[in-house]
Amino acid sequence: MYHFFLLNSKIVIDFAERYVLEPTVPDLQLETASSAIKGAIQLGIGYTVGNLTSKPDRDVLMQDFYVVESVFLPSEGSNLTPAHHYPDFRFKTYAPLAFRYFRELFGIKPDDYLYSICSEPLIELSNPGASGSLFFVTSDDEFIIKTVQHKEAEFLQKLLPGYYMNLNQNPRTLLPKFYGLYCMQSGGINIRIVVMNNVLPRSMRMHFTYDLKGSTYKRRASRKEREKSSPTFKDLDFLQDMHEGLYFDTETYNALMKTLQRDCRVLESFKIMDYSLLLGIHILDHSLKEKEEENSQNVPDAKRSGMQKVLYSTAMESIQGPGKSGDGIITENLDTMGGIPAKSHKGEKLLLFMGIIDILQSYRLMKKLEHSWKALVYDGDTVSVHRPSFYADRFLKFMNSRVFKKIQALKASPSKRRCNSIAALKATSQEIVSSISQEWKDEKRDLLTEGQSFSSLDEDALGSRHRPDLVPSTPSLFEAASLATTISSSSLYVDEHCPHDRTALYSNSK
Repeated sequence: MYHFFLLNSKIVIDFAERYVLEPTVPDLQLETASSAIKGAIQLGIGYTVGNLTSKPDRDVLMQDFYVVESVFLPSEGSNLTPAHHYPDFRFKTYAPLAFRYFRELFGIKPDDYLYSICSEPLIELSNPGASGSLFFVTSDDEFIIKTVQHKEAEFLQKLLPGYYMNLNQNPRTLLPKFYGLYCMQSGGINIRIVVMNNVLPRSMRMHFTYDLKGSTYKRRASRKEREKSSPTFKDLDFLQDMHEGLYFDTETYNALMKTLQRDCRVLESFKIMDYSLLLGIHILDHSLKEKEEENSQNVPDAKRSGMQKVLYSTAMESIQGPGKSGDGIITENLDTMGGIPAKSHKGEKLLLFMGIIDILQSYRLMKKLEHSWKALVYDGDTVSVHRPSFYADRFLKFMNSRVFKKIQALKASPSKRRCNSIAALKATSQEIVSSISQEWKDEKRDLLTEGQSFSSLDEDALGSRHRPDLVPSTPSLFEAASLATTISSSSLYVDEHCPHDRTALYSNSK
């Protein structure tokens, strides 16, 4: 990693020597060299992708994964290439037909791909890792361009047939989505770049960003990283800040864990390890949202919600999630930018953006030696470098038990069930009393229709006490009222033991 960092520094210095003819400050030299690198990358991609449109569409064959096309672009131009103000360079394109198929699979049209990369200057991002790679993002926030090592580029090219098969089976994945692999050669220096999907949109402020591997050995952000305006924290920082984890509804949690399990098994089959889950957390707060709207005005064309070019590029699309939350975390009027709704242990409403990164690390001889050496000094199960099967199991266990959790449905307590059953019994008794009273009134009305007076009715009622054969089958109004009084008095005893449900009992009795 250190040698690669020196290589990138040499690239920048070499370009600085080529462009800066007069002595200037080093910062200006580096800035000018960085602009030259970005411009040459845009020119090379624009030429190769534009030239590819003339080739007819056909099925991808096995030999297409190992094709390398090369073109020389002199500064004065040629019959095939345009003139430019950069040094002469050669631009190589790896597996052009295969990557064209990948871009079509994700709904990326050639014109949109060229417009995103070549229309505006690329924006350089800070790199929190130790690899020394350079990161650029397109102005529309769609694509990330990253410099990679020679071994990583070679491994990706060997990985393409299996990657092709996996994407055909399931294009919805949290794995990186590769759209192109290129190499720029100038002055004896090779700059290999890969074009990928952008996991964290710039227009949505990330209040916390974590790089999670599931290991604990030296997995804490450095002091230099913490001093940055937008630092990237690690596993131990997450366990300290979010010790209770992040909570999802049942459907979203199941979809997320299913996607992670499938992706980890694919990486394990390719003998890939040392990958990470890049997790961005956005807190839905009104005051912070207003600040974000002010900041987003300084980022032109950063939002991609209204005219998204890439399919399955957002976190919610990648996990095949429902796009909604059962407990009302997300409102209809809020632009989620494809984030996954969640809640913190404090009850804060969150939007999560995530993706698996750094998958171009295979368990080769150097990684085996690194693991063996660290295992002698430290606990072998806590170090990051490990065999792929153990790494995948540890990664999934950490995500399942420490990072992502499911919101449990609340169950009714036994006391509430008992009070509810008594309230239902009381309501039933009131219905019986009312039906008895109604029968008595109906009988009285029938007697009146026969022409009997109120006095004769009273005499019959009093005389019926000595004539059991004349007593009606329904009880008297006095007896019905006494029955209701008895039931009401018993309910008062219940209210003393269930004071919290008095309102519910009163409404039921009404």
